[in-house]
Amino acid sequence: MDFQDIIIKKRNKQKLTAEEIAFFIDGVTKGTLPDYQISALLMAIYLNGMDTEETAAMTTEMAHSGELFDLSAIKGYKVDKHSTGGVADTTTLILAPLVASVGVPVVKMSGRGLGFSGGTIDKLESIPHFCTDISEKTALAYAQKSGIVLMGQTENLTPADKKLYALRDVTGTVESLPLIAASIMSKKIAAGADGIVLDVKCGNGAFMKTPEDAEALASVMVEMGHHVGRKVVAVISSMAQPLGLCIGNSLEVQEAIEVLKGNVGGDLLAVSLTLGAYMLLLAKRVHTVEEGKALLLTQIQNKKGLEKFRELLLQQGGNPDILTNYHLLPLSPCTYSIKAEQAGYLTGTDTARIGRASQETGAGRAYKEQPLDFGAGIIMKKRLGDKIEIGEELAVVYSQTAEKSKAAGDILKTAFTISKAPAPLPPLILKVIQ
Repeated sequence: MDFQDIIIKKRNKQKLTAEEIAFFIDGVTKGTLPDYQISALLMAIYLNGMDTEETAAMTTEMAHSGELFDLSAIKGYKVDKHSTGGVADTTTLILAPLVASVGVPVVKMSGRGLGFSGGTIDKLESIPHFCTDISEKTALAYAQKSGIVLMGQTENLTPADKKLYALRDVTGTVESLPLIAASIMSKKIAAGADGIVLDVKCGNGAFMKTPEDAEALASVMVEMGHHVGRKVVAVISSMAQPLGLCIGNSLEVQEAIEVLKGNVGGDLLAVSLTLGAYMLLLAKRVHTVEEGKALLLTQIQNKKGLEKFRELLLQQGGNPDILTNYHLLPLSPCTYSIKAEQAGYLTGTDTARIGRASQETGAGRAYKEQPLDFGAGIIMKKRLGDKIEIGEELAVVYSQTAEKSKAAGDILKTAFTISKAPAPLPPLILKVIQ
């Protein structure tokens, strides 16, 4: 098979066969295709798209480009969750122990953050001695005992996706819906869960800016799951403002613990309960979403979700004393306070700019190998709709140096819109596709 013919075929807006897609992914995986030819086909796909059958074929081939994680030894219906990325999006640390605490196993492979989108693995590694680098054998043993594992992605999981993602990043082809869907769903399928709940973020702090784009991506991913025999639900949620009040790795761990203790409500809790309820619904642990939310709230009230988080900490080497002593978590020493210069109501937040400010503190990466400051970040003091007085604190920045804190603060102070009159609050859950 001549790969140039495949490039020309897609360039001419023709449909690729399953065999041609298999040849493509095999060449990517084995390194037999040069980067310039791979990049050419990625651009042709970006410009001309792929239909459902093509995207399903690519998803399947990418999932099988490495070893599949076999979870069949774990009793029960295994569920997984994936977020397309946002700011202060700490839902995994909340819903995973809650869902596992009612007997539904959660074995989740997560990644590191890049840009202003935080990574679950980075948050976990801000906990002293917590180990995310565990083998599949160890993960299975943990899951059989506790019903919960949060781990980094193994090296042999979807190697084709790793190569394609790196090339998409430098060739301007990241925004292709079929390529995004194939990338996300191939990893979720290879990770072995029976059911998958997708949290597709939408808004100025998300990859998908409009409800229409978010719905298009969600629909493609749900359809891909069905094509390969997995139950998939996509929840489209708002990223018009940071989901929680804490942005940054150890800060987000603290907020997750406070949610599990029943001390924090708001949007972070609401989205966590919604996603968790759909995970329980897929596992047939409950009959309705409302029943699922009520059950998870009970697990917060009776502290069983918190106890499952403690079990996770002990299992993977983390210090359980952080649950009662946050001083054991890193916190950067230099602070910078952002105060309101006018009175009114908070009617807008540039969430991407807030995330960019957090990145400036050292809490996020500009490039893949960049080390993080686990104690850096931002604590938000106000939410959309709040009444603001002159001089009131809007946010506090934490970083290792005064210079970094001020630089982040200078970005952050331009992210707030204060108006004389209040504005309607955007909906938190925009749509559910299942």
